[in-house]
Amino acid sequence: MAFSPAPDSPSAPTTGAAAPATAGPGSRRPGPEGLGSPRSGAERKAGLLLGLGAYGIWGLLPLYFALLAPAGPLEIVAVRVLWSVAFCVLLIAAGRQWRELGAVLRNRAALLKLSLAALLIGVNWLVFAFAVLAGRALEASLGYFINPLVAVLLGVVLLKERLNRLQWSAMGIGLAAVLLLTFASGSPPWIALALAGTFGLYGLVKKNVGANVGALAGLTVETAALTPPAALAMAWLGMTGAATAASHGAAHFWLLAAGGIITALPLILFSAAARRLPLSVVGMLQYVAPVMQFLLALLVFHEEMPPERWAGFGLIWAALVLLSADMVRGARASAHPRARRHRARQAVR
Repeated sequence: MAFSPAPDSPSAPTTGAAAPATAGPGSRRPGPEGLGSPRSGAERKAGLLLGLGAYGIWGLLPLYFALLAPAGPLEIVAVRVLWSVAFCVLLIAAGRQWRELGAVLRNRAALLKLSLAALLIGVNWLVFAFAVLAGRALEASLGYFINPLVAVLLGVVLLKERLNRLQWSAMGIGLAAVLLLTFASGSPPWIALALAGTFGLYGLVKKNVGANVGALAGLTVETAALTPPAALAMAWLGMTGAATAASHGAAHFWLLAAGGIITALPLILFSAAARRLPLSVVGMLQYVAPVMQFLLALLVFHEEMPPERWAGFGLIWAALVLLSADMVRGARASAHPRARRHRARQAVR
């Protein structure tokens, strides 16, 4: 789970070192040619609204999962997968993207990577659903708060990236927060670490799939890869009498079925937003979802927030402030040369 980034979100940009994750398959940064133009302003405004829509849906996922009771985590994820693949196929047909989907299916390397991504996001969804239904939505939100820190750590360990002083400071503060929460509760925050770890690895795998795989085609292949185990899970739940989709009324059935739209729609919104916004803005938007999840857990689900947990969250937020400041600084530094080149080209014209 996902979630941008955010639960279920696709490889949202990290605030890590040298190579941030892509903002989404097929996304691009706005070039300097559009700087200051009315079209650029309108594009960014539209992108901001689209991005807020995507992260807003991801942020409300705990509330949606709570409405699905008495369905358990396994049924929620299985039904979500089955309806997601059906919805994605409808979108592929409506957009006439069969050629793009066929190109992905013929690419063995992309198929292997997307299958691995499917496994990671499936585990992520399952852990997130379990956390919400078990009354641990606060720990789930913590997982997406620390996701940027985990992404940076993965960059150092797997990609041999180098961190600057500000980034090392953020990593140290994040480690202190995890140790504090572990000491306070008597065990590590496994749910948060599992969510951040699976989503961080998911983003890394999706980044390596390549920009030629579109968001919709990629999601279709991922959900198709999860369809056989999802179908087996539903068959097992049906045989044991644990399935609720067909036994708790039409409203419950259609709420479960809505998981297909709720999975695909924010991804489409996010992909459209990422094409209109600088990566630094998209990077800031990724905090919308965990903030919403945190507030839902605190104000709607009334989960306990003792002082030591406030202290742990506070340290994580401090680390994210440092990472965000470093990201903004890097974005400004890279923007100045582009702007100078743009002005030079305009002068030549």
